[in-house]
Amino acid sequence: MGHRGGHVSDRILIVDDDPGLRESLQLLLATEGYEVAVAENAAEALLRLEAAPADLVLCDVRMPGMDGMDLLPQLIRQTPGITVIMMSAYGTDDLAIEAMKCGAYDYLAKPFLPSEVSLAIRKAHEREQLRRRSVLLERDVDRATGERPIVAASEGMIRVLELIERAAEFKATVLLTGESGTGKEVLARAIHAQSARRSHPFVAVNCGAIPENLLESELFGLAKGAFTGASRARRGLFLEADGGTLFLDEIGELPTNLQVKLLRVLQEEEVRPLGEAKPRCVDVRVLAATARKLEEEVQEGRFREDLFYRLNVLRVEIPPLRERAEDVPLLVDHFLAHFREALGKPVSQVSDDALALLTCYGWPGNVRELENLIERAVILADGDRITPKQLPPKLAESASSVSPSAGAPLDFSLKRARRRFEAGLIRKALEATQGNRTHAARLLEISHRALLYKIKEYGLQGC
Repeated sequence: MGHRGGHVSDRILIVDDDPGLRESLQLLLATEGYEVAVAENAAEALLRLEAAPADLVLCDVRMPGMDGMDLLPQLIRQTPGITVIMMSAYGTDDLAIEAMKCGAYDYLAKPFLPSEVSLAIRKAHEREQLRRRSVLLERDVDRATGERPIVAASEGMIRVLELIERAAEFKATVLLTGESGTGKEVLARAIHAQSARRSHPFVAVNCGAIPENLLESELFGLAKGAFTGASRARRGLFLEADGGTLFLDEIGELPTNLQVKLLRVLQEEEVRPLGEAKPRCVDVRVLAATARKLEEEVQEGRFREDLFYRLNVLRVEIPPLRERAEDVPLLVDHFLAHFREALGKPVSQVSDDALALLTCYGWPGNVRELENLIERAVILADGDRITPKQLPPKLAESASSVSPSAGAPLDFSLKRARRRFEAGLIRKALEATQGNRTHAARLLEISHRALLYKIKEYGLQGC
């Protein structure tokens, strides 16, 4: 959808044989800043779209000649990506479901209030924005991060993705915190990939992996002959990242004397390579990460308070994998597809009992541990699926030793676990759509009738 006058759905086509409704809708939408065209039948609508494509179509179901349900697939074929909202005075749930199956985004039953039309268009606009952001994020992150995925079914990771999307717009430093293996570098690369700096370098350095006596020249550069043995100059990582992003992983490992120099670089935006008299200007966006609790490091005197506050402008806390069990099946699917291709093995699925063990495990090594475990399981698999036989014994041991509450036996029923999981996802989908069951069904990728059945089955009528 284009962008003009503050709207993403700029050009709207109204298709209805009722001249009074066409006029009232045209007036309503024009006053809200949309560019509006009208058509009284399907043939005119197709001609208007050919002459001037629209972003959204409001289409009546019942019209003389070709009706709206026959026009709908033609609209979608003629303008791929177009958003269509159907309207009808003869509305039934079955008709609404049929319209959605044929590609309509929403369905309005006549008579409707002006506010209902405005709300439907606004929701369509938000859906399209989200879809585009997801496509861009997936494309950019795939390009920037390689094979480590970012998935967000859990509330915690959804909040993280929202934060990094906002953070990407600004040059401010970002501090990524979380346990080892949670994907801090993956998220740092995602911030860079979504920023205006994406065409410039992304440079990563682990501050704990380089000997202290080499770290200063590695970061800030080195002039030839700066000291005995310095036979050639080195630009340093800040200058390598000029115009782009420098990711300082394990920033809590940075020695105190270098913390002072890093603070100066962040404040003055210039670096002085060892052995050079004059500083050099540098334009770098710094992202930092740590598995340590930096506030405690500050209190213990091991990390400078002024540097902590300079780095902690935007804080992104990444939850451990054990706190986002909803993400485990998605991560499993991703890693399974990757290693199936990389290893050339026809392993295409994970058995229910194996997935239950994977979902219930505590994952002390987080996403990195899960990635390594799926690679191992694909290597060991004999057939086309992973079973508990290919998983380390510690997963079964962990499941047998954990109780949902003190003194209570662990419930191993897959059926009940699936019910609990489904009920939780349905509740979240209904909350996300403000109780709109049609939209919730689309989010859940099930039919409207299946959703109604499950709502009744799981006692979610009040949601």
